[in-house]
Amino acid sequence: MRGVRTLLGYAKDHWIALTVGLVIALASAAANLAQPLATKSVVDALADGSSLSGPVGTLAVLVVVASLLAGAYTFLLDRTAEKVVFSVRRQLIGRLLRLRVPELDGAAPGDLTSRVTSDSTLLQSATTQALISIVKGAAGGIGSMVVMFTLDARLTGLTLGSLALVALTIGVLLPKIRRVITKAQEAVGEVGAGLDRALGAARTVKASGAEAREEAAVTDSARKAMHAGFTGAKYNALVGGIMNLAFSAPFLLVLGAGGAWAATGSLQLSTLIAFLLTVFYMTEPLAELVQGVTTLQQGLGAVKRIREVEDMAIEADVDAPVTAVERAAPGIAVHNVKFQYAGRSAALDSVSFEAPAGGRTAIVGPSGAGKTTLFALLQRFYEPESGMITVDGTDIAKLTRAEVRRRIGYVEQDAPALSGTLESNLRYAAPDATDEELEDVLRATRLSDLVERLPDGLNTMVGTRGVALSGGERQRLAIARALLRRPQVLLMDEATSQLDARNEVALREAVDQAAERCTVLLIAHRLSTVVSADRIVVLERGRVAATGTHEQLLGASPLYRELAASQLLVPEVVEQ
Repeated sequence: MRGVRTLLGYAKDHWIALTVGLVIALASAAANLAQPLATKSVVDALADGSSLSGPVGTLAVLVVVASLLAGAYTFLLDRTAEKVVFSVRRQLIGRLLRLRVPELDGAAPGDLTSRVTSDSTLLQSATTQALISIVKGAAGGIGSMVVMFTLDARLTGLTLGSLALVALTIGVLLPKIRRVITKAQEAVGEVGAGLDRALGAARTVKASGAEAREEAAVTDSARKAMHAGFTGAKYNALVGGIMNLAFSAPFLLVLGAGGAWAATGSLQLSTLIAFLLTVFYMTEPLAELVQGVTTLQQGLGAVKRIREVEDMAIEADVDAPVTAVERAAPGIAVHNVKFQYAGRSAALDSVSFEAPAGGRTAIVGPSGAGKTTLFALLQRFYEPESGMITVDGTDIAKLTRAEVRRRIGYVEQDAPALSGTLESNLRYAAPDATDEELEDVLRATRLSDLVERLPDGLNTMVGTRGVALSGGERQRLAIARALLRRPQVLLMDEATSQLDARNEVALREAVDQAAERCTVLLIAHRLSTVVSADRIVVLERGRVAATGTHEQLLGASPLYRELAASQLLVPEVVEQ
């Protein structure tokens, strides 16, 4: 029942259109039901030799009215169905974009996408046509029974008996149909997830010669979808065969028994003809009823997968209003923070340090030490299990995520670019930036030369995930995007790892200038990029191993000295 309530919830904003459609559909059904009675009048007029113009005219009007009404409610419901699907997709898109990072970590993007595209499409008919068809079909069936009973109770009993057996059989099949449909949709989601995985790393796939393996994996998911479709087709065929039997059996019973009674004179021939026509007309509402119930099962299967997204936790506060942000650089303090990913050992264990307002604080350490996790906590992608992080003395847990992130410019480790133009990527975090500010950032990050070389300048398309740019160009783009936002805090995660020496020096100067007005935290494996940092925090296995300047750490931290020696930085310091 929860699934049905959810479907009705999707349609509640369109109840006026649905009500009008239902009234028109019932009026069409009534016009169809009146036709056998009008036909009886025509037969009776033929029998007693009276005028045919009235009965035939009435029958003709009923046929035309039923056809016009059927067209009207079909158009209205199709239009409403499109609105319902749009509403559901809009809600899903908004929810997916606001899912908490841990939820996204455990989900396949392709599968989530299929819930917006494929699953929501199944709601198109389930939320409107199916519900109306069920009501109309039930009303038409009941109306047919009433007309039949007024014509002959004996024949009505024979008809009801045969239909009851058919209804019982279909009732047994419906839950199985729903399970098969859900399984098929899940398999389709796996296909989308597999393709997203392969196409998202297309160059790695090609360089590894793994096209055949990826094809086999995605094809296996497609095969599962096909077999689930086969099972669904089997049940649909079974239901179709039963429906044919449901329509044929009453007709044959009525024809046989009614013909015998008509031959003995216990049943008028006009009544038999009218009853047979009623049985014939009854097939349409019953077919609508069964089709509506079957379509409803498909919709309920889709609802189950859509509801899974609706049950995922979201960041509700990302849309909270943000007051004007002070531009002064804040001090950041991490107090005894602990954090652990599900099913893994502690990523951060009792981490404490301070990053003073303004200047540059570097976070260094071996891979897996917890550096990127620390940045994720700073932006509230995750919440610490204990401890707290403060900005100018305020616990960021007491701020909305929108307030926290508005203060931060973030340069990610892989420097992703979004499909679109170079300018749209640059302005992504600061759409209201002036042209002058954009020009300043382009010069500071040495992107001006790139813009001049590109055929369409800032309007050049960067391709999916920035494939048209080199790794270094994507990094400079990511840094420029963060700087254009004029953040209070600048987080740089391996932001210069793919730059050549010339561009790295230029970017270091740009960061030094940024540090005059904001607090810079940077992660780096190449210690040459952090030797001039105001403070260096050394992480090891999720703990703070040491803090200090480059010179202080060379003498006080064996781990830092080992890292520096491996990169030939110790001799420089000794000479100094």
